[in-house]
Amino acid sequence: MLEKLKQEVLEANLDLVTKQLVISTWGNVSGYDPETGLVVIKASGVHYDEMKQEHMTVVDLEGKIVEGEYTPSTDTATHVALYKAFAKYGIRGIVHTHSQYATMWAQFGQDIPAYGTTHCDYFYGDIPCTRLMTPEEIAGEYEKNTGDVILERFAELDCRKMNAVLVHSHGPFVWGTSPKGAVLNSQVLEYISKMAYCNYTMSDGKLSRIQEELKNKHYNRKFGEDAYYGQGRK
Repeated sequence: MLEKLKQEVLEANLDLVTKQLVISTWGNVSGYDPETGLVVIKASGVHYDEMKQEHMTVVDLEGKIVEGEYTPSTDTATHVALYKAFAKYGIRGIVHTHSQYATMWAQFGQDIPAYGTTHCDYFYGDIPCTRLMTPEEIAGEYEKNTGDVILERFAELDCRKMNAVLVHSHGPFVWGTSPKGAVLNSQVLEYISKMAYCNYTMSDGKLSRIQEELKNKHYNRKFGEDAYYGQGRK
């Protein structure tokens, strides 16, 4: 079952290497099937140069293995928690990496400021960072609790307009309407993370955020109700 989604998730995981978003075994991509309510995610600890479709494990929304011979990613509980909350909004793919610049901001424990239009072409405002997890949350169901602190941060945010989050001291989780789309958003996040780092250091942290009007213009012309970016729009 879910053979097509397994292939999509495999290709998306391999694309993380192509886009230089992962090294070693750091990172994972999952995909959600709305018809079955099942999740496909890569197996834990498998090197990308050895990865095949057989390493894509199917789990349910409780994280229990439905199909596959391999143990799923250790981050599965985080992915599942996000799908439970975000799938109803059309989220079908989630990516977790330790990409260098986005992870630097996560380790800094600070939102990534929206300084310019490049940022706002994909993300509507500052990229949020979660709070520090408590010792009890870390010692307990760590991966599930990671998902919970992300959802806590998104209590007043729209996951459709903000497709990324930084987990404090850890790294980014990024999502999209497909596994491939989530990888693209992850690539864009790393690109704007590097620019924001440079802008922040160049200005000693004093550079102002982008104008609200310009932020709205650039995001909405691409993703708003009256978007006109691209072909086929009349």
